[in-house]
Amino acid sequence: MTEHDPDDRSTPQTVGDRLRQAREAAGLSLDQVASQTRIPMRHLQHIEREEWDALPAVTYCVGFVRSYANAIGLDGAELSREVRDRLGGLRTPVQAAEYYEPADPARVPPRTLAIVAALIAAALVIGYLAWRGTLNEEATAPASGVTVPIEEADPAPTAPPQPQAVAGQSVMLTATQEVWLRISDSSGGPALFNGTMAAGQTFDVPATAQAPVIRTGRPQVIRVSVGGRDIGPLEPAERTISDVSLRAEDVVARIQGAATAAQPPAP
Repeated sequence: MTEHDPDDRSTPQTVGDRLRQAREAAGLSLDQVASQTRIPMRHLQHIEREEWDALPAVTYCVGFVRSYANAIGLDGAELSREVRDRLGGLRTPVQAAEYYEPADPARVPPRTLAIVAALIAAALVIGYLAWRGTLNEEATAPASGVTVPIEEADPAPTAPPQPQAVAGQSVMLTATQEVWLRISDSSGGPALFNGTMAAGQTFDVPATAQAPVIRTGRPQVIRVSVGGRDIGPLEPAERTISDVSLRAEDVVARIQGAATAAQPPAP
């Protein structure tokens, strides 16, 4: 590319010469123009020297010249058209990689700022997780002074009525644990039930039975209800019982007698 002497009036001024002279007349440095137009300084230097092959594609060259000219008071449209006409047959292909310029440092946040922002975000996430963990602990912890029951106790029996007051009422047996028993109508009579009751299973003594009796080895796990009221286990301790009457008045009298015998003597 031929260098042009700016003092040689016989040589027509190039686009680069006119841009440089206008910049100097305006009292601007290349650094100031680069800051104003956001065009890298090396591109401005190539434009003033007419080193078009060192610049990106024609479109970029035209745009750079237009911005440069407008920034220093020249007609950017006219100069850009002149550059486009000149470069139509002068440009040689350049690699696509040259079309991309490094990002403007003024537009890229400093690395320190990015690191600080990441640390703040991490601290917020950790704080949020810790706060959620505290809420979970408060939700699951029992209130102070409140006793949490370990297991539910057997329901306390109601006070048994007088035997003569329950004559003829219904009798129901409930197994609190698995237990074998035999219920028959009178001693040696036909079996009304003969087998094993599972925990929670019940048996209603038939109202038609004349003299229902029971035989079992675990009377303490058989609770008796008379007239719909729970009056407690058939026996307080484990032992084999046989031919024990299941009529309502007899069961009530038996349980009352067992409770009285278990009470300690008065001082």
